Amino acid sequence: VMKEQDGDGTPPTQIKTEVRENRGPAQLQRVRRQPLPNPKYTFKNFVVGASNQFAHAACLAVAESPAKAYNPLFIYGGVGLGKTHLLNSIGNYIADHGDLRIAYVTTEQFTNEVINSIRYDKMIELRRRYRNVDMLLIDDIQFLAGKERTQEEFFHTFNSLYEAGKQIVLSSDRFPKEMPSMEERLRSRFEWGLIADLQPPDVETRIAILRKKSEEEGIAINEDVIQLLAANLKSNIREIEGALIRLGAYASLTGQKITVDMAKHILRDLIGGKRKVITTEDIQEVVANRFHVKISDLKSKRRTKTLVYPRQIAMFLSRDMTDASFPEIGRDFGGKDHTTIIHACKQMQKSQETDPTLRATIESLKEEIGKG
Repeated sequence: VMKEQDGDGTPPTQIKTEVRENRGPAQLQRVRRQPLPNPKYTFKNFVVGASNQFAHAACLAVAESPAKAYNPLFIYGGVGLGKTHLLNSIGNYIADHGDLRIAYVTTEQFTNEVINSIRYDKMIELRRRYRNVDMLLIDDIQFLAGKERTQEEFFHTFNSLYEAGKQIVLSSDRFPKEMPSMEERLRSRFEWGLIADLQPPDVETRIAILRKKSEEEGIAINEDVIQLLAANLKSNIREIEGALIRLGAYASLTGQKITVDMAKHILRDLIGGKRKVITTEDIQEVVANRFHVKISDLKSKRRTKTLVYPRQIAMFLSRDMTDASFPEIGRDFGGKDHTTIIHACKQMQKSQETDPTLRATIESLKEEIGKG
């Protein structure tokens, strides 16, 4: 059980925690308040565009009428697209418009609390904390995969809340069916309500984000620079905001105005040229060369040990390093069924937990593929 812990076991930053520790045999005692959302994330400062309109509307509907229609609400999308912002916005809306009991927590924090509760015999308190709320918001639920004891605890917490008519909102970087290491009984529950996705922002949304963020941060930036950033920073909102903050910091520290030339210089690692878009074919080529096999062999139906191993690695990397879905990857590997790809990814993920050689191989392949 202890290997499930990813962090230091401390509670979320929003929770006020009092720790009393007695030296000797006495147990560590913790007195926690309920986990709360981050007040800086609200619906008012969330920029809505075509890429996130549906997810935003679903979250607002849940905030206005908890557990009435969309329960659970499952929000998924890539890194930096606004999942955390939306979950916290729901919590803050509830806090401002009613007296419902809410809890916001990341999956890592929940896992650490489960581990500490087991260690210090505090499971009753943990269950009371999370099963007596009116709304539970859990961020990055995909990190529950592979953590059997935490999955078991969350399964019963989910059931307790759902049967009591309480709202559950989850976020993930992938669709439920794309979590091969997650128990099927949990994945199926994630699909009971509404699933809404977040896509990378279109250029109009990127421009709106830059305008709003520059106003919030007090960064003086002209329209030419905004257009430059919007045209070149396309992957996610976090990258866009990070670039703006970098420019603002540089301008403030040097006393200079932000210009197009300054932006090109300071952000040359981001907008200096087109960044490589990795494809399944790129991955197949690198893996085939590393293991001295033919690309056609990776796509074939042959199941010799010398082929199955690199083939599964290539399938895993295709899922990890590209935006391709399981069915799309299957087609790129000779028309294989998507369940074959899911199995390969699950096998590789599990094997990496106990095989440091495999982990090192995959990391070196990633580095080589990224440089290609």
